[in-house]
Amino acid sequence: MNKNTIKGNWEQVKGNVQKQWGELTNDELDQIEGNRKILAGKIQEKYGRTEEAAEREIDEFERSY
Repeated sequence: MNKNTIKGNWEQVKGNVQKQWGELTNDELDQIEGNRKILAGKIQEKYGRTEEAAEREIDEFERSY
């Protein structure tokens, strides 16, 4: 999965994102709409991660799907 794929397949990926980062609400997932930068920001906000750590988590998530 690459950066374009996460956005293009957001409806299919959204459930897996919710499993990975369970503190994200459905409203937040709707706001993210597959945008990697917004997802990283929400992970930073909810989990107290640095930008780099959030990006690494997303990279790992993308490799697993």
